[in-house]
Amino acid sequence: MYEKKNTILIVDDEEEIRKMLNIFLDVMNFKVMETGLGKQAVRLASSVKPDLIVLDLGLPDMDGTEVIKSIREWSQVPIIVLTVRSEDEDVAAALNMGADDYITKPFGVEVLLARINANLRKWAVREVGEPDAVNGPIRMNLVRHEVYINNEKVPFTPKEYDLLRYFMVNLGRMLTHKQILKQVWGNAHADDTQYLRVYIGQVRAKLEKCPGLGELIVSEAGIGYRMDAMPTDELEKAA
Repeated sequence: MYEKKNTILIVDDEEEIRKMLNIFLDVMNFKVMETGLGKQAVRLASSVKPDLIVLDLGLPDMDGTEVIKSIREWSQVPIIVLTVRSEDEDVAAALNMGADDYITKPFGVEVLLARINANLRKWAVREVGEPDAVNGPIRMNLVRHEVYINNEKVPFTPKEYDLLRYFMVNLGRMLTHKQILKQVWGNAHADDTQYLRVYIGQVRAKLEKCPGLGELIVSEAGIGYRMDAMPTDELEKAA
């Protein structure tokens, strides 16, 4: 129940393809969102914050390249184009607009799965330089969305995971309340500081599986929070 799954947003106007991918990716332990419209895809990319987008170019309300352009104004989420367009100029246009990968239809689902996993790994490495984010005994597998404390897996809810991930990726940086709320919950919750305080308490409590780890998340009154790196002399004590 608490496992955080990678969220894949499928954008394709063919219902049969959306259904097929939904079933296949669900079996592969992904959470799937879907739409057949470009404008809704842009809205979902902002509100749901998927981990990866599979995008058709031939959409009824706007071209897929425009979807890429809109999303790239504020997000670097991996985008895999999945389309019947196979001409070099179409491939070049999508990649130049900011797509990360390009697959032509018809396609094999195993190939798509391999491309999805490869792009998720690249995205994790792009954020922190490697697939894992580490702070002392805390280790987050950014590809599988798992949290370990002293090599023991600890269950985090999806929002708890997203909150801890944001701190770990921005280790040592002071993050304002608005920054955290917008990144983890979206613009609609930018002023819900009490909401944030509750979740900070929950994350600290889970980190306390190793006594003292919760104190690494430091509050600055009226400003926000930061996660400190564990001091070197404390590492052996936490082991």
